[in-house]
Amino acid sequence: MRLPESLREQMKIPLGILLPESKADKSNIQKYLPENCFIITVGDRTTEKMTDFGLTPSLQIIDGQEKRAKRNAPSDVEVKTNLTCDNPAAEITPQSIDTIKQAFISKTPVRITVNGEEDLLVLPVCIHAPENSVVLYGQPNEGLVIVKITPEIRNKTQNLLESME
Repeated sequence: MRLPESLREQMKIPLGILLPESKADKSNIQKYLPENCFIITVGDRTTEKMTDFGLTPSLQIIDGQEKRAKRNAPSDVEVKTNLTCDNPAAEITPQSIDTIKQAFISKTPVRITVNGEEDLLVLPVCIHAPENSVVLYGQPNEGLVIVKITPEIRNKTQNLLESME
């Protein structure tokens, strides 16, 4: 599925709470993490930031890039299950959706390394995440978005996914 031009602006709207970069510290982030929640990070920098704070994401989705520039994957992060998928920029492939579903039934912490781009995978993650999950992803040049998975978020992300071509 490809992201049509008509949805690009809508995809720039944060799905959850946007913490400005200057306020995205451990204590502010923890305020939004329910007890024993399943933490999901989408993005290399977001994953690295959480692990630097001592918060190990249950699921980490990375692509080895930040703002289209190559970077080293967070290396000091505990990972029990490694998965990979192909997902070109501005797309969501059936393989990536299957890999996300597989991640949710695998031994945690799980890392999905994406060959391509991971940005849009926030949508299937929000649809398939277990109850009591929180998704964190970066909003370029703005800060960190924190999305608590609710039926409303599942519906919204499902509608966005269905709007793709």
